[in-house]
Amino acid sequence: MASAPVHATAGTRVQILRAAVRGTLPHDPGAFTQGLEFRGATLYESTGLVGRSSLRAGLPGMPPAQRIELPVPLFGEGITLSGTRLWQLTWRNGIAIERDPATLAERRRVSYQGEGWGLCHQYIEGRERLVISDGTGRLTFRDPGTFRPTGSIDVGRNGVPATRLNELECGPDGFIYANVFLTDTILRIDAHDGSVTAHIDAAGLLTASERRRDQQLNGIAAVPGTDKFLVTGKFWPRMFEVSFVTP
Repeated sequence: MASAPVHATAGTRVQILRAAVRGTLPHDPGAFTQGLEFRGATLYESTGLVGRSSLRAGLPGMPPAQRIELPVPLFGEGITLSGTRLWQLTWRNGIAIERDPATLAERRRVSYQGEGWGLCHQYIEGRERLVISDGTGRLTFRDPGTFRPTGSIDVGRNGVPATRLNELECGPDGFIYANVFLTDTILRIDAHDGSVTAHIDAAGLLTASERRRDQQLNGIAAVPGTDKFLVTGKFWPRMFEVSFVTP
């Protein structure tokens, strides 16, 4: 359960942090990673592209113990777990899929408006909610049982809006972490008001010689019981266990 973060105020300095590598694990280089999340020792991963979208579960760095494919024309996106539910977004299909976390079996589909990008789950001030990104600077909150919208916040700092928020992680510290699409930046966001409290530089995890233009950073999951995160990207051959530290 994530605790509530300390509120950032308008005059609070945005921290500049970097991702310091603490360990590496292999990753399927054919996985177009869209969502990453732990429950206990199990790592869940959602992948995208029409005809290649999947949901996987297993020990990190190992071949998945379970895997299901999404039927055409669905394009898999972010995932999160809430109690006995696993939610999986789709990009432009307007469908969220509720699944059994133990078997990955589909239970039902729920329609929603707009695009689906990142997804995470948090408790804040005694309330449970899902947090969804759609590629803009706005985060939408939804009820984890009904998937109905319950509110939203616009992300930014000192009047400058954020853009292209992608994969999300609701951290154990109560902050929301967001990959910024087409960059090596992760933002740390105040879950109450949307203010950006830190810019995290995750550049250089893959070497220049092994990274192609289509291998974008995407995928962030808090490692249970630690202050570390597991990060990866689309078609990356490795995952990285990292800490966010001052340069």
